[in-house]
Order: sequence, then structure tokens, then C-alpha cells
Amino acid sequence: MATIKFITVGQLKESYLREAVSEYEKRLSGFCRVENVNLKEYKVPQDPSDAEIAKALSEEAKMILSAIPDRAYKIIMCVEGKQFTSEELADKIDKAFSVSNEIVFVIGSSHGLHDSVKSVADIKLSVSKLTFPHQLMRPILLEAVYRCMTIIKGTKYHK
Repeated sequence: MATIKFITVGQLKESYLREAVSEYEKRLSGFCRVENVNLKEYKVPQDPSDAEIAKALSEEAKMILSAIPDRAYKIIMCVEGKQFTSEELADKIDKAFSVSNEIVFVIGSSHGLHDSVKSVADIKLSVSKLTFPHQLMRPILLEAVYRCMTIIKGTKYHK
């Protein structure tokens, strides 16, 4: 069975977000194996300098890169990424599974991702030009991936 792995930096603090993530993970498990790697966000002061943010991103990048399997197809979430319709992303995911049995999605911390992580991307993905709270991105991504899997498998969820 194919695997979709979600590598995320930072913990979900709100119970309603954890519940949404759990629900979509359960739904996705009907199509593929779902794995989660939750990495600890590097601590920065309340009002961090650019250098402190750069240090945090560098440290987080080391953890992220070590968690990505060598042969995985890598979809990195970043603001400069490309936006797709659900059907277009479903097509990308379907084609990715023909290249690798494992797809990895990476969501960075609230400060984003280090360039070293972005440089390994097979796809740089942006969900929207809108800004969302970092915590909300994980359930949004899970729903989008679940929707893509229903499109790929031809079920009735997607309208």
C-alpha cells in the first residue's frame, strides 16, 4: 500500500484542530497508509531578530531533511509554491505514486522553511495567496489530500 507522510513542525494546540486532523487521517487511511512526523519548533524569543529566525529555520531544516525518506516524492508547502485546482493536484499525486510508493508533504514552522528544504522539493505547493494561521494549515492540507485521493479513486466526495 502506498504511503503519504506528513512532516510538520510545531504541535497543534487547539483540540478542534486535532480532531479535524484525526478525522481526515482516518478518512485517508482508506486509500493509503498515513504517517505523521511532528517535529518540535525551535524556540525563538518573543520578538526574534532576522538572525534568530534564520538560526531556527536552519535547525528545523536539519530535522526535516533527516525525516524525509530518500526515495520519497516531496511536496513542500511554501508561500512561493504553485497553486493547483483539486483536480490538478490529484493528477500530480497520482503521477507521483507512479514514481514513488511514498509521498511526503512538509509543513514548516510559523516562520516558514529554510531554503535547503525548499531545494529538495519535487513540487512547491501553495494552498492560497491568503495568509492562514500556521496551526490551520495542517487540517486544510489533509482535507485537500483526502479530496485528491477521492478524485483519483473516483468516489463521490469531490463535487
